[in-house]
Amino acid sequence: MEYNFREIEAKWQHYWREHKSYKTVLDTSLPKFYVLDMFPYPSGSGLHVGHPLGYIGSDIFSRYKRLKGFNVLHPMGYDAFGLPAEQYAIQTGQHPAITTEQNINRYREQLDKIGFSFDWDREVRTSDPQYYKWTQWIFIQLFNSWYNKKTNKAENISTLINCFEINGFKGTSDDILTGDLEIYHDGFTAQEWKDFSSSTKENVLQQFRLAYMGDTMVNWCPQLGTVLANEEVKDGVSERGGYPVERKRMSQWCLRITAFADRLLNDLEGIEWSESIKEAQRNWIGRSEGSSLKFKVQGSNAEIEVFTTRPDTIFGVTFLTLAPEHELVNELTTDEYRNAVNEYVTYARNRSERERMSEVKRITGQFTGAYAINPLNGEKIPVWVGDYVLAGYGTGAVMAVPAGDQRDWDFAKHFNLPIIPINKDVDISEAADATKDALMINSGFLNGITGREAIKAAIKEIEKLGVGKGKTNYRLRDAIFGRQRYWGEPIPVYYNDGVPCVMKEEALPLVLPEVDKFLPTETGEPPLARAKDWNYETTTMPGWAGSSWYYLRYMDANNKSAFVGKEAADYWQDVDLYLGGAEHATGHLLYVRFWTKFLFDLGYIPKQEPAKKLINQGMIQGVSAFAYRLLPLKVVITSARPVFISKEIVADYVSQKITTQQLLEKVNSKIPGYCNLEDILKDNAIAISQIHVDVNLVDNNILDIKGFQKWREEFVDAVIITEDDGKYICGSEVEKMSKSKHNVVSPDKIVEDYGADCLRLYEMFLGPLEQSKPWNTNGISGVSNFIRKLWRLYHNKQNEFEVSGEVATAAELKTLHKTIKKVEEDIERFSFNTSVSTFMICVNELTDLKCNKRAILEPLAVILSPYAPHVAEELWNLLGNKESVTKTQFPKWNQQYLVEDSFEYPVSFNGKVRFKLTMPLQLNKEEIEKQVISSPEMSKFLNGDQIKKIIIVPGRIVNIVI
Repeated sequence: MEYNFREIEAKWQHYWREHKSYKTVLDTSLPKFYVLDMFPYPSGSGLHVGHPLGYIGSDIFSRYKRLKGFNVLHPMGYDAFGLPAEQYAIQTGQHPAITTEQNINRYREQLDKIGFSFDWDREVRTSDPQYYKWTQWIFIQLFNSWYNKKTNKAENISTLINCFEINGFKGTSDDILTGDLEIYHDGFTAQEWKDFSSSTKENVLQQFRLAYMGDTMVNWCPQLGTVLANEEVKDGVSERGGYPVERKRMSQWCLRITAFADRLLNDLEGIEWSESIKEAQRNWIGRSEGSSLKFKVQGSNAEIEVFTTRPDTIFGVTFLTLAPEHELVNELTTDEYRNAVNEYVTYARNRSERERMSEVKRITGQFTGAYAINPLNGEKIPVWVGDYVLAGYGTGAVMAVPAGDQRDWDFAKHFNLPIIPINKDVDISEAADATKDALMINSGFLNGITGREAIKAAIKEIEKLGVGKGKTNYRLRDAIFGRQRYWGEPIPVYYNDGVPCVMKEEALPLVLPEVDKFLPTETGEPPLARAKDWNYETTTMPGWAGSSWYYLRYMDANNKSAFVGKEAADYWQDVDLYLGGAEHATGHLLYVRFWTKFLFDLGYIPKQEPAKKLINQGMIQGVSAFAYRLLPLKVVITSARPVFISKEIVADYVSQKITTQQLLEKVNSKIPGYCNLEDILKDNAIAISQIHVDVNLVDNNILDIKGFQKWREEFVDAVIITEDDGKYICGSEVEKMSKSKHNVVSPDKIVEDYGADCLRLYEMFLGPLEQSKPWNTNGISGVSNFIRKLWRLYHNKQNEFEVSGEVATAAELKTLHKTIKKVEEDIERFSFNTSVSTFMICVNELTDLKCNKRAILEPLAVILSPYAPHVAEELWNLLGNKESVTKTQFPKWNQQYLVEDSFEYPVSFNGKVRFKLTMPLQLNKEEIEKQVISSPEMSKFLNGDQIKKIIIVPGRIVNIVI
């Protein structure tokens, strides 16, 4: 029979489901291997062909590892909370849970059709109360913990309280503490601590808790009614919806990720992740060494603290710049400049951090009227406000050294501020120079030494004078944890006289309440404030909360008494292979590392990094298709029907091979009198616009004209100007795959037309897993033909299954074993595309050899099964095997079958190859020479000339000198 992929794939998908073929149990007798895909968010549009790329790669590796004797954990679930479902709920009134359930069902249907080996008994959904119960539990542990710098780990808050009860607190210089206790910088005694009220004690502890309430600058999106993380804001607008985002100070729940900054940075060296991901995290953490420094303000008790990595440049400071959000701006601004400063601050605050950092040529600022005093030389320097300074980095104020910093130099030039040279023989007339190697000048006690030497000397003097101290600073900010929206995990906090308290663990989960609308209240409170008798926190957790620990839940998904049991955690340990997109480098991947380290510190899990190896799959891009619409700019006389002109005709017109008149005559031949040629030709008044066309209406750039006319109502009576052969040719361009570009290809269509195995093989065949590549179905028929050719190896000319028990020949064994070797090597290095090529070569060679031997075809089905599991299962079953192919072992290749016993010698005449001759490798030089001279080709190329010399290198070349 011919290969019926629809029937066979449905059969085996049903078998795997009924037999739970991919169910994983904890078996300590087997080595473990944990393969994880990044949590998908189930959108309403379902999967397109770009989504399964990483899933197919991870599935191949999972299946391969099972065949290699590993106990493989390969789970799947859904990141089910998020803004899209909530926005849809706001628009329609439909509860987000309903939308999410529908989307998940759609995803599951598509995933099943592709034949993935997921253990669905371990499925998790972040929106399931039985899952987010444990997310809430982890939050409570964070609330009840602090970071002890002395032990360099998170500890229960009781150890800090015990420290206060015994020793009191000596102030912010106490080296065993981390937090921000400026309001208690003079410290307190043990007795004073005991005498504090409950609310005062909690105010102190809030400065140390890893989950705490803090006033912070946030990205506020009025249209979405919520705070957004930095990575959710692109170019000043929300990533979802494109709504304006403004900077605003709010009281928010935060997580103290900054306490783990050094570990997050240093531990990158011990994991096998791509260098680009590591570098992105290093930059995001942004550790820098330098000094804090306090500038007194003339006529005020205020001090402006700055952090600088270049304290050696202190004598080159000619002005200070405050971030527009800095708390001292209003206090320091004089009446003369107040209106101007207020206008500037309003303007600057509504620009995103990304804009302010990236638009380096846009220089803006405003003088406050205040002057600060340089603490090392007593010089009076002006205080400005400038949006190139960010409140969230350092102290929100910079000491501007135009000679050594380009943005300061640009600012100084723009506002005609002084620039003091501080480096000998360095030209700063055209730009700043940040060298540390020149000798210092105009720098008091630092004169005559290099900048590198001056850094330490300057810090020593700053600390001696008591105006600052050496310090390590980070770009990383604490993670804002509260969101002013409905569809997220409720935060398990209630308030007692304004003091935050966490719920008892046994009362979890705190389930989302019903609300009448999914909008903020009329007074601007979050949607949860609408719930009746809701006495808890009204903000919800961000989307990344549930995805920061999901890999751990998969290890023990049905455990009702713990987020993961000790036995499961000790066995599975961590993820061996993690696949996902590089776009999560500084979001999900940083947060999951933070939560992992925290849970490790408290002794709940055995590893402090979530994944040993991370691979970022490339993006499958869409190949957009375009139709070309004619737009006469004069009034159409007889018809308003849209006109589309084939690409090649447009190309001829653009290159002036045909004139405007000839082009319009083609149109008028289709619609007589369509336009007034004279009017249009007089002004050459036409334009051709390019519109996106649904790629499912295009095959090899040829448009399905009837389908196109039905596609959109306004195109029903469109006039299509085709090539002479009656075909309409579309233009094409590689772009991001998206619905707006109509270039989304559903895997459903590919599976329906060609089968799941064909889709799996083709996606791998497109190119290396980690590279982006355009989707193009032009080559998919070749992969489909390969599967059919493979099928025919196991069947006779009457399409009946027929496999021989005869002994395999040396040539057949050589083909099989070189294929086993190559496929194994390819999988181990994740080079899946080259494996597909290897399979094709193998099947071609076995077809040429007319091989139908069981000794060859049975192992071939096994090595193919990770890539094309449906056809492999069917062939394995036809071969008489009762158990699934997943239960067998990956065959071993044998070197003896790969040893070459002959060589195809290139035979050259005076160094130029004339013919090739295959001879046994064991021949010596005399025997080789004898066979070459006696070969029929010899006399032809010798052509009567005398042989002067024959040069022979056994196993390499033969060269005849004439």
